[in-house]
Amino acid sequence: MDNQANAPCSKIKDLTQLEALLRQFGCPPDKTDVLASQLDKRAHQLASVKGKSYEASLMHLLSLMRQGWAAKDKGISTP
Repeated sequence: MDNQANAPCSKIKDLTQLEALLRQFGCPPDKTDVLASQLDKRAHQLASVKGKSYEASLMHLLSLMRQGWAAKDKGISTP
């Protein structure tokens, strides 16, 4: 994971901050609240199952989301 993705994750304290970060990454504004909630839930699940911290799990998920939006912006098709 890159340092850019790591720094914001350590500062996220609630879903409102996660929503703002998602908007910065390119998430459609009308989907940030639902996506933030889903990412929060999934990060907790991954942390529990994989034995990693919530922050590391969230960082991983955000990195995947950011890659997907970057590919979409470049016109690259993702499965």
